[in-house]
Amino acid sequence: MLEMLRSKLPNEGTTIFSVMTALALEHDAINLAQGFPDYAAAPDLIDLVRHAMVSGHNQYAPMAGLPALRRAIAQKYAVAHDIRLDADTEITISPGATAALYTAIAAVVQPGDEVIIFDPAYDSYAPAITVNGGIVRRALLRAPEYQPDWDEVRSLVSDRTTMIIVNTPHNPTGTMWGDDDLDALAQIVGDGPIVVLSDEVYELITFDGRRHRSVLDVPALRDRSFVVTSFGKTFHTTGWKIGCCVASPLLTQEFRKVHQFLSFSVHTPSQVALATYMSDPAVYLGLSTFFTAKRDRFRAALEGTPWTVRPCEGTYFQLLGYEAISDEDDVAFARRLTIDHGVAAIPISPFIGGSRGSTDRVVRFCFAKEDATLDAAAERLSGV
Repeated sequence: MLEMLRSKLPNEGTTIFSVMTALALEHDAINLAQGFPDYAAAPDLIDLVRHAMVSGHNQYAPMAGLPALRRAIAQKYAVAHDIRLDADTEITISPGATAALYTAIAAVVQPGDEVIIFDPAYDSYAPAITVNGGIVRRALLRAPEYQPDWDEVRSLVSDRTTMIIVNTPHNPTGTMWGDDDLDALAQIVGDGPIVVLSDEVYELITFDGRRHRSVLDVPALRDRSFVVTSFGKTFHTTGWKIGCCVASPLLTQEFRKVHQFLSFSVHTPSQVALATYMSDPAVYLGLSTFFTAKRDRFRAALEGTPWTVRPCEGTYFQLLGYEAISDEDDVAFARRLTIDHGVAAIPISPFIGGSRGSTDRVVRFCFAKEDATLDAAAERLSGV
C-alpha cells in the first residue's frame, strides 16, 4: 500500500552538497564543495559551551531563545549595521538558518500562493515553498554578473504573489546587491501584501570595501521582511545548526506560531555560550579581514592557470570558470574534477530550476579552509 503514497516532493533527490561530499570521501579528494571549515572553532567558545553544560544549562531554552542571546544579537545589529532591534519582539533563535527559512515560508505561504526566487538559488527555497502548497516563480541572475533583472521580476509579480526571497551576499555566486537593487525591490513590493524573506547568513563576510546592507535598513522593507542569519557561518560552527530570524513584531508573532510546533527550542548550552562570547564585538567584526586573506591566497595561487577567477564580493565561495579547460556541463566536469584530480567543487546548474539551466561554465569552491588545504587544492587545480 505504501507504493501508493503520493510524494510532496516527487522531483527531489539527494542534494548536490551530499552528492559531492560523498564523492570526495569515496575518492579521497580535497573537499572544497560543501561550505564548512576544516579548522576548529575558537577554543574560548568551546570552553564556554562546556562550562554551560557543567553549570546546569541543559534543559529546554525558552521557545523564542535565551533572552541573553537575543540581546547579544540586537547588540550585533547595532554595532555592525547601525540597526536597532527589540530583542523581545523581533528576534527568534532557530535550529539553523535553513530551519528559519522554512519556518518563515510556512508561516506565510498558503496553497496557491506564488513566491519569487532568484536563480541560482540556495536549494532549500523551492522545496520549502512546494511543500507548503506554494508555486515557485523564478527570476534569473544572468551570468557572468549574476545581478537581478528587475524588469523580469516585475513581470513575475501577480495578485497571487505573497513572498519574494532574496539572498545577499549571494550563495553560490559570491555577488552582492547594492542600494539600487534594494530600492528596486522596495518599489516592486510597494504598499501591497508581499513579504520579503532575506537570506543574509554571510552578512559579515564582505570584501574590497563592500558593506552589506540589510533589507532591515530600508524603511519601505523594514516591517515586511524576515531576515535569516546563522551562527555557523559567523563562528565556524556549522554543525551546531543555530541560526536566528529577525522580523517586525507582527511577522515575528506569525513566525513563532510555526516555530513552537516545528522545533520549539534550540540547544541551551550553545545559546548560553554564544551570548557570553558575543559580548565582545571583536569576535565577529574581524570576519571580513580573516576571509579576505583566504580568498586572496586561493586566487593568487591560481594566477597564470587556465582557470578564470570570477569576482567574489562576499561569502566564502569562489567561482572559477573552466571555459578554457573543458566543454563539459558543470555537473560532469565537477565529477571528473573530483575523481581524476582530487578536488571537489559544486556545480551551479543544480541551483537553477526549470528548463533554463546554466550556460556559464563555472564551479564553486569553498575557501573556508586551512591555508595548507587551500594550497594543496590550488596545486592540484593548477594541473587540470
